[in-house]
Formats: sequence, C-alpha cells, structure tokens
Amino acid sequence: MPPTATTVEYASDASKPISYPRLASHHLLNNQTPDYLRLILTAKVYEILTETPLVLATNLSTKLGNEIWLKREDLQEVFSFKIRGAYNFMASLNEEERWKGVITCSAGNHAQGVALSGSKLNIPCTIVMPRGTPSIKVRNVQRLGAKVILHGLDFDEAKAECSRLAIAHGLVFVPPYDDPLVIAGQGTVGLEVLKQMPRADDLDGIFASVGGGGLVAGIAAYVKRIGSPKTKVFGVETVDGDAMERSLAKGERVTLSEVGLFSDGTAVKIVGSESFRVCQELLDGVVKTDNDAICAAIKDIFEETRSITEPAGALALAGLKNYILKNDLVGAQKRFVVVVSGANMNFDRLRFVAERAELGEGREALFSVDIPEIRGSFLALHTVIHPRDITEFIYRYNKNTEPDRAHILVSFKVDAKTRETEIRSLLRDLEAAGMKGHDISDNELAKSHGRYMIGGPQLVPNERIFRFEFPERPNALRTFLLGLQHGWNISLFHYRNHGADVGKVLAGIQVPPCEYEQFDEFLKKLDYTYVEETENPVYKRFLLE
Repeated sequence: MPPTATTVEYASDASKPISYPRLASHHLLNNQTPDYLRLILTAKVYEILTETPLVLATNLSTKLGNEIWLKREDLQEVFSFKIRGAYNFMASLNEEERWKGVITCSAGNHAQGVALSGSKLNIPCTIVMPRGTPSIKVRNVQRLGAKVILHGLDFDEAKAECSRLAIAHGLVFVPPYDDPLVIAGQGTVGLEVLKQMPRADDLDGIFASVGGGGLVAGIAAYVKRIGSPKTKVFGVETVDGDAMERSLAKGERVTLSEVGLFSDGTAVKIVGSESFRVCQELLDGVVKTDNDAICAAIKDIFEETRSITEPAGALALAGLKNYILKNDLVGAQKRFVVVVSGANMNFDRLRFVAERAELGEGREALFSVDIPEIRGSFLALHTVIHPRDITEFIYRYNKNTEPDRAHILVSFKVDAKTRETEIRSLLRDLEAAGMKGHDISDNELAKSHGRYMIGGPQLVPNERIFRFEFPERPNALRTFLLGLQHGWNISLFHYRNHGADVGKVLAGIQVPPCEYEQFDEFLKKLDYTYVEETENPVYKRFLLE
C-alpha cells in the first residue's frame, strides 16, 4: 500500500535515487522510470474536465509573421492548469487515504486545484497558507470547500507547519509538481495540443512556463513520444527565477538564493527532482524574459481574447516573443503554441502591468535629458522628439549645483521594430542641439521610483541609496525600522504598492563610512532583497544634486 503521509519537501536530494512508490509495475518502463505515455493516456482528469480550446492569435500572428496559437488553460474552472495534476494525483488515492484527507501548502493556483479536486472526489482538504495571503485567495479556497489554516509569516514557515500536520494526522501531501501522477496530469495539455492543432506534424514549437517544472515536463514527455520530430518544447522562466536553466546547465538541480515574485505562479527556488530528470532528457531549451516583457504579453493576450492573465499565465508568450526576436524569426511563417497557464490576477496589479506594458513591448522609451536652462529649451527638446507622442514629462528647477542646466525625465512612443536605430538617432540629434540624452528605459530605479518622486534634489551627507523588496506581510516595515536603532538616519523613503507579494521601496540612509561594516551586517540579518543604487545616474541627476 502506498504511504499515507509524506513530508512537504517538493524535491528530494539530487544525489539520491528517485523512487516511485505510488506507481504500479505496469506504469514503469524497463529502466524503472515512469511510462509517461501510458500515464497521460490513462490520466483521470477527464472525469471532471473538458478540453480547453486552442485558438489562433490572429493579431499576434500578423505582427510577428508566424502562426501563434494560444492553449487557453486560463479557462479552467479554477482559472489554471493546476487542476489537472492535482485531480489526477488525488483520484489515484486509495479509500483509506481519501477518508483521512489530504493537505498541501500553497497560496496560489495549486491550492485551488486541490480544493476543487477534493470537492469533486469527496476528499477532505486542508490548505496551509502564510498569514499574509491576500484575502481573495483565502476566500476562493474556502469557497471550494477546503479548510484553510493561516500560519507563519512566509511560505517557508507555512510549509513547515504543513509538514508537521501531515505527519501528525497521517494526511497525504499533494505535491504541486514533483510527482509522476501530477506531471502526467499536466501532460494532458500536450495531448490536447497535438489533438487540436491543425497539421500537428508541422508544429514547430510549444512554449510553457516553468516554476517547479511539472507542466513543461508533462508536455515534453507526451510530445516527444507522439509528436513530430520537428516539434520542439521550450520552457520559459523569468530572469530572476531561472532555476531550471541553471540546473540544466550544471547538470544537477540548483537552488536559487532569491527568486523574483512578480510571476508568483512560477516563483520556485528549486525545480522538482522528477521534473528535472524529464526535462534534462527531453526539453529542447529554456528561454528567459523580464517583467516588462511579461506585462506586454498580458496586454497582447488581452487584445486577442479580452481576458486578463496573471503574470505566470503570460510568461510563455513573453518567452516566445523573445525567442522569435533573438533568432530573427519575424516573418518566418513558423507555427508555435503558447500555453496560457493561468488567470488568477490580483486586480491591484493592473496598474503596474499597464505602466510597464509599453516599455516591455518596446513601444515606449524613457529618457533623461540635460538641457540649457534658457528660454526656448523646452521647445527645442520637443522639436527633436516630435512627432512622437510624449507620454510623460517631468521637470524641476535646480538652482543648487547647475543653475544653467535643467534635468528632464521624459517618456515617448517609439516604433518597436526600429527601436534601437530610433534611439541612437535621437541621442545624436539631442547632442547636436546642445542637449545630453540618456536612455534609461532599463533603469529599475527610474521606472519604479524616480519618475514618481522627482522634484527636490538635495545633497545629503553620507547618504547611501538602496532599492529594497519588502515582503508584504505584517511588521515588515517595523522590522526594518527597529534594525536602524543604531542611529542611522532615513533621508529618503518611497514606497509604492504594485499589487505583488513584495513592496518596492527606495530608501536613503545616512551611514558614516566608519560604520559601513556594522550597516552591512544589519542588511545581512534583515534578509530583504536589495540593490544598492548610490551610484545610479538617475539618483545622482534627479535626487542628489
């Protein structure tokens, strides 16, 4: 009989052999690894699910010169593909395990997948979530009939409590990705793609987001057995959450010290041991992309479908667009499928998405420009930029260090196809007109903070500038302030909510050079993600002088 309790370790040590205690002998190949073709073909997901549509993205296809198809997993009852793996795993439990119930730890799509599966199978479900989990997620899980336990300040504390409860009460832990039954459930996405795709033998590639790796592993396991040899399978990760790419490059699983949380559905520090094994054998590659490109992809999907996906849901499309551009495939008439993996978007994130989408699409540029502080300079600057549409213009008179120069922050529309050439030409034209331009479109300090707080430059003694990510949980700010009791003075502070699991903070702190060592020790103990921006040119130009 399979074990009735498991610990909440999403992946085992890579040095240990992988075992499959829940699989019968006929589910294993001769090399004692799972027979994913059999597992996917016999998956139980269609007891409750119907196939999600595969739709042609007409506008995107025209714009990129390739056939782009969207696999609409955002249309699942829980708005995510996660229901497939959760249900397939839970439907395979024996009667005793079902009677005792299951437990998992999640603040996102996996929790809803487990809860819905439990309601369909009449299995009691307990979901452990961190205390700071947004109330909408808690209510959604409770609405589906699961018991929610709020515990701990962060995911690690919630996971530890989940493990304790699983052992104490003999509950089966439902893994989010690192299990053959879960991977097989997610693999039914690949089955449907090949079934639904016109001329499937002529499909060039499938792109899917990567967190723990279960989705892309399941798709690859099916497509590489059934699909055309021409069809490649790519995983897509964020640049600040690339555990799979690093693991594949090293040949063993790598644990990230930090992971970006904007694409919270894929924010995993280490991929699953089984999903890594499958991807190491079958995956054709990993494409990485950034948050701005994800925002642009969310906008693309909205314009195609009038649906708003979560960041992880649009991650695969952002990766495909990056792949097409980097490989000079615009107009290549190739055929690609993108898995739109989820649509559990927090409403308050939409402001950030809208702000960043134009930059991510390459249709907006953000410049800082130094111009002479004389009559007619604004008109001269506008003449250089004209006829491009200006989307933002910020100026503050500075009489302190450079009374004869004005510093301007300006954003304007550009043609995404000719962006680089256009920007180089603009910089030359500004120089010829006696102005000095700087392209700061990739400057995170400028995009997240600087453009909202320009207006009062000061020269502050011993000031150091830091861009922090504060965890959105009780006492995060207080913990920071208590650590400053040593006497370091806050000289600048800017916080702006982006609807994410972290708060973005820009802080200026006066630290005498003789106390740098003590201050660095404070930062280490604080354990908040940060980047020092004291030498950032935007800070020097707009906030310091």
